[in-house]
Order: sequence, then C-alpha cells, then structure tokens
Amino acid sequence: MQLEAFPISGVKKITPARFGDSRGYFSEVFKREWFRENVADVEFVQDNESLSAQAGTVRGLHFQTEPFAQGKLVRCIRGRLLDVAVDIRTGSPTFGQWIAAELSPENGDQLWVPAGFAHGFMTLVDDTVISYKVTAPYSAANDRGVKWDDPTIGINWPELDGIILSDKDAKQPLLSDLPEYFTYEKTGN
Repeated sequence: MQLEAFPISGVKKITPARFGDSRGYFSEVFKREWFRENVADVEFVQDNESLSAQAGTVRGLHFQTEPFAQGKLVRCIRGRLLDVAVDIRTGSPTFGQWIAAELSPENGDQLWVPAGFAHGFMTLVDDTVISYKVTAPYSAANDRGVKWDDPTIGINWPELDGIILSDKDAKQPLLSDLPEYFTYEKTGN
C-alpha cells in the first residue's frame, strides 16, 4: 500500500497495490494492522455505502461531535467523485483549509478523514457509489455540518451543469458560525 500525506495534518491518501492479469485484478483494500501502524490507531465499527444517482450530487460537509466523532476511510466503488475534507479543529494552523482527492474504482485511492474534519463529496458521473468505514456509529443527536459552498473555505468544486443537494445540506451553517467542537493537538493524527 502506498501512503500520501497532505499539508493538513491527519488526512491521508492510501493507494492499495493491485495485482492483475487478463482476468482483472486483486487488491487488499484494508489491512487493520497496517492501517493502525501507518495511518491511525483506530477501530472501525461500521461500514456505510451510498448511491448518488446523478452527477453533481453534493453530500456534506458533515461531521459528528463527541462522543460520536467519526474518522472515515472513504473509497469509491462505482463511478467517480471528488472527496473533500475540511479542517475544523480550533487552534489548528490549517483551520478552515481543505484538501480534495478524486476517488474512483480505476485509481483505487482511499481517503482517511480523521475526527475533527468536516467531510463531503461531489459525484462526477451518474450512479456513483461511495463506501466508507467509520470509527463511531451514526448519532442523529451529534450530526452536524458546514455549508458546502462556504466562501471562507473556498472549496474548488468542479463546475457541472447542476448541483443536487438535500434540504439539510442546503441549510448548513457557515464555518464562522460553528461552535468550537474540536481542538487541535500537535501530536495527534
């Protein structure tokens, strides 16, 4: 597995090795001990999957507060998407900054988004399926978000014909209106 760090501490891109021949390929997409030694010492408690039927669907930017804060290991198993993580850790030198990675079955890339980050994605083609492991179960009482197009964050979303949003995501607060949910720790992932 290849590991790529970003200028924002904690977020990592993982590219599993693939072994192929005329039949297709084989890939180990997750190895617990390797992940714990090289990325983050966490336990995953749930796997989630969602289908977005249309290109231009935006889901996010979402996060959960303690005690249900989630780290997410994200991959795309059909279609293509732009996956985004925004640093919302108070005191972080990269607070409000974002990173993005294009995920697809063809590139096999995965994105590790630790707790303390808002996460979202935009589908780039129809019928895109995202799959992700999380470190805490879903909690409606702890579910929060940030406006996907907050100009202060300035995410460079792809320009598509139209954007499809849930009512919930259309009404998320700006980053400047969020309480301090997470605190930056220099030694943490």
